[in-house]
Amino acid sequence: MSLEFIPTRVFYEPSALDYPLGKTLVEKFRQMGISVSPTSSHNRITGIPGNTATTQYREAKRTLVIGVRRSGTFQSCKPSAHYQLPLVTSCPGMCEYCYLATTLGKKPYVRIYVNLEEILGIASKLILERLPEITQFEGAATSDPVPVERYSGALKQAIEFFGRETNGRFRFVTKFTEVDGLLHAKHEGHTRFRFSLNCSEVVKNYEHGTPSPEERIIASGKVLKAGYPLGFIIAPIFRLEGWQDSYRRLLERTSEELVKRAPSGWSSEQLTFEFISHRFTSRAKTNILGVFPNSSLPMEEAERKFKYGQFGYGKYIYQPEEIMEMKEFFLKEAKGYFPLAQVEYFI
Repeated sequence: MSLEFIPTRVFYEPSALDYPLGKTLVEKFRQMGISVSPTSSHNRITGIPGNTATTQYREAKRTLVIGVRRSGTFQSCKPSAHYQLPLVTSCPGMCEYCYLATTLGKKPYVRIYVNLEEILGIASKLILERLPEITQFEGAATSDPVPVERYSGALKQAIEFFGRETNGRFRFVTKFTEVDGLLHAKHEGHTRFRFSLNCSEVVKNYEHGTPSPEERIIASGKVLKAGYPLGFIIAPIFRLEGWQDSYRRLLERTSEELVKRAPSGWSSEQLTFEFISHRFTSRAKTNILGVFPNSSLPMEEAERKFKYGQFGYGKYIYQPEEIMEMKEFFLKEAKGYFPLAQVEYFI
């Protein structure tokens, strides 16, 4: 199934035309016959159609905004990295549970930043400030950058930038599978290419407009064969009926593909896992039910424990005993299928 992202409409900040990528993209989309309009700010877009929250959301996911990122600072990115690397915002996928429902609201349109050299220049300064330590950057904290890579080229540029940085490391995660253009990038082992996986029931019911688990696993095998450090985020983990069997099958199939694709000398000690149990905020729940009024996502506050997060707002997580059962299960299964892999965290 092709999930190639072709926007229905494009907006651009006039200042984006001061950059070669901005000029190229505006001209490209016009040649494609796509509506292209100027906007005063990439942070506030008007003109996205829709009379309901659902239609506004769906149209936002088909809207691309070409902008200039002006902030000279990067946000922190615990626990996966020291800093976020802001290349893209949002993605065309329509996952019902998406945590960005808290931060991006009901119109999560896709943004590309065209001043890549300036963004990478800030990264370079941050690397220098932390010498002689290694500085990690996360490229997918508020986005999935792969679906727009064919337009932006941002991932390849960032991968090759970090390939030249002795003390800089890059990591990003994707649900998408258009990876062929990145397989020959000069990564020098400095970029960890991670895939977000979930069992087939979760993908079918909640991860709309995204590739199947099988397609993601096959893409991960290509990335492994290309010599990238590889990782997987299993998230969000749901305690659905038969969840242990479903997630065990997912790990088993992943193991089969990696064994088949692994280059000579590879072992699972070069592999990382991140496990994240499902959680939600009150604001996210309101936004989710506005966009997906018939959602079957398990979001009953009475069944969860309330916990304050690192950014100051509270979230509803599974009960402590449930999380402990899940953690024990995933650590055991990961150890069985990937004996030497590093589990970075379970939350």
